[in-house]
Amino acid sequence: MNKGLCNWRLFSLFGMMALLLAGCGKPFLSTLQPAGEVADMQYSLMLLSTSIMVLVIVVVAIIFVYVVIRFRRRKGEENKIPKQVEGSHKLEIIWTVIPIILLLILAVPTVLTTFKLADVKAMNDKKRDKNTVVVNVRANQYWWEFEYPDYGIITSQDLVVPTNEKVYFNLIASDVKHSFWIPAVGGKMDTNTDNKNQFWLVFDQKATDKAGGVFYGKCAELCGPSHALMDFKVRPLPRDQFDAWVKKMQNAKKPVVTDPVAKEGEAIFNKSCIGCHAVTPLDKRPAQARTAPNLADFGDRERIAGILEHNEENLKKWLRDPNSVKPGNKMAGTYGHLTEEQIDALTKYLMSLKVE
Repeated sequence: MNKGLCNWRLFSLFGMMALLLAGCGKPFLSTLQPAGEVADMQYSLMLLSTSIMVLVIVVVAIIFVYVVIRFRRRKGEENKIPKQVEGSHKLEIIWTVIPIILLLILAVPTVLTTFKLADVKAMNDKKRDKNTVVVNVRANQYWWEFEYPDYGIITSQDLVVPTNEKVYFNLIASDVKHSFWIPAVGGKMDTNTDNKNQFWLVFDQKATDKAGGVFYGKCAELCGPSHALMDFKVRPLPRDQFDAWVKKMQNAKKPVVTDPVAKEGEAIFNKSCIGCHAVTPLDKRPAQARTAPNLADFGDRERIAGILEHNEENLKKWLRDPNSVKPGNKMAGTYGHLTEEQIDALTKYLMSLKVE
């Protein structure tokens, strides 16, 4: 008896915790707080399908309880056989038609939404409007590259987009399968190595303000030991601010370093890092040569390695042992030879990389 009571208490505790945690969510990372047209459509489908399922469960539960009570065996009626309804055409029609109606209620908006979300004709039109924003997303273990082909700009880890308009994406992977997902803005889509997937998203300005101006993106396909750490940040901007950002990136020059310590770091960078990393957003190298994140705006980023708070201490932690931050990353083991003085200098230089 006591054991059963203890198990019941544990079950109740876990149930309460699950209910409490289910309500946890932040506007920059919650699918239940939609932040754009795509997210709104998908959220509406979730509500519709959930409502239909709950309705079916409730009706079945009511019928079950009714049958259990109404037709239970009573004392003195052990041999009484209730009226048999097997082969009733009316009942057969009812429980055949009702599921068909429910399926149609769910299928019609689902199909319409699917075709609407798959409409990417605007991005493939050779004469597309100059204001149509297209981003080539390239997923790598374990970082993200964002190329703006119409502007000649390449960034990494931080995606910048305009608000209140469609932004189109070409998705591809450089090594293994990944999946591009911004939970608050729209459902995930795979990035493959052998074919390109395309879709679009809209970033709502009001929702962006509510989220503090930043949304979180994640990899949603198991891709290796640091899959859970393969994050990126999205900074939606009003159209005029986005245009200003584009102009600033297009006019960016190679940073001029004046601080003596930072100059030492620049020398170390040019000797050890420049072969993989670029420090200008106008990187002309082919995709195959871009084997590491572009660092042009590193000093302005939201996170280090996509997950650590952006400060010098965390950058030094990354430079000392990248594998302790992101196991299995391609940079792991390449910086074990740096002294603390060299790490300090390199940190000073990297933090100075800003697009003015």
